Amino acid sequence: MAAMSIPTRVELDRERIAALTRREERRLDDRTPGSRALFERARATLVRGVPSAYQERDPWPIYLSHGEGSRVWDVDGNELIDLHNAFGSMVQGHAHPAIVKAVRDRVALGTHFAAPTEDGVIVAEELARRWGLPAWRFVNSGSEATMDAIRIARAHTKRDTIVKIFGSYHGHHDYVMVSIGVPYDRIGDRDDYASLPYGAGIPQSVADLTVPVPFNDADAMERRIERLFEEGRPPACVIMEAAMMNLGVVLPKPGYLEAVRELTRRLGVVLIFDEVKTGLCIAAGGATERFGVTPDLVTLAKTLGGGLPTGAIGGTEEAFQVVETGAVYQVGTYSGNPLAMAAARASLLEVLTPSAYAHLDAVEERLLRGCQDVVERYGLPGYAVGIGAKGCVTFSPEPVVDYESFKAHQDGELSDLAWLYNMNRGVFITPGREEEWTLSVAHSPSDCDAVVAAFEEMASDLTA
Repeated sequence: MAAMSIPTRVELDRERIAALTRREERRLDDRTPGSRALFERARATLVRGVPSAYQERDPWPIYLSHGEGSRVWDVDGNELIDLHNAFGSMVQGHAHPAIVKAVRDRVALGTHFAAPTEDGVIVAEELARRWGLPAWRFVNSGSEATMDAIRIARAHTKRDTIVKIFGSYHGHHDYVMVSIGVPYDRIGDRDDYASLPYGAGIPQSVADLTVPVPFNDADAMERRIERLFEEGRPPACVIMEAAMMNLGVVLPKPGYLEAVRELTRRLGVVLIFDEVKTGLCIAAGGATERFGVTPDLVTLAKTLGGGLPTGAIGGTEEAFQVVETGAVYQVGTYSGNPLAMAAARASLLEVLTPSAYAHLDAVEERLLRGCQDVVERYGLPGYAVGIGAKGCVTFSPEPVVDYESFKAHQDGELSDLAWLYNMNRGVFITPGREEEWTLSVAHSPSDCDAVVAAFEEMASDLTA
């Protein structure tokens, strides 16, 4: 785990940043004519040419054909070191032999029954062991996991209000599509952040049930929760990432998670750790293991399925009592799908082993150290930060500790330029100013060095 200090920095020429951005955009366009052609075809039937809004890119998205190990290939044949890893889903690397075999064997036995299988039992047993939480259920995505976890918390407490961290993303259902991507001047007072729908189609009456608070400030959370009690709308739950993973990477301050755990337990509020991004990525038992704080409920997805769509909710027996009694209907036709469970079993037992996590920590440290060295030698405004398989270079003259400091200080133009430099130098990385890299067990030290070399080329061009 590393959060680097911010060194003395140079003043960057904004016109030079703009000129380099235009140059790199032209290069990427020239490298991807096949993606352009496929986009023109796709947009006739796929809205904006993509299955999901998060895959959009102007002027066209990069369409991929296949992947193996630490690499992917686009439809133009460009080979890329993959740090995107399906928005953090592929910590196992692409087409891992153990997962390929498990899925191939399972296909021949039937792909779906809407009935339980032994693989699902084995996966639940392993998750219980890793997280130290005894009760589990399966879903099909991170959005389903957080949606059902909130419903369980509401039934358990007989309360309606949700507290979430301002700026955190917890899936695309209405109750958590609140106060995510918000302009700096609309955030509101720190002790009374605004509940703002994220996009159209979300009623304000629904958004008002979700109350945002700042990350890394347990005192502010306590003040807001106490006021909610005074207002006659005590919260059912606090849903949060233990380390924020959609502002780059923002690590919890020492003592913060412990304070949140004590606060929620004292006030009878269910604590939900959304580990869709951190689970199985930053430790065998996710953020719960890494930070040593156990929530009442935890949500998983992404990495769990080894590339197949699945998710899970884990929790204490007390929290799951409302499911055990049948008071809450936690359902899904494809929950526990045999293919997904076969892949998850192989991933947990054969791929994401103790030696795999030692390897992830080693390559993460190498990449962080290399990026931080470039930042310091060239005087760039920013720092390298990461944990486990996750990391990024945060382009900010000040440390980012929450959404407010992110919006105030993050240099979006530099982030956009860094993405272009990576793509044009053989590194496929997650688009978006809020995203981070994800390493896999297949990444090598030389992969990390290639990423650092691309970063150094940008730093040199910026400061020449």
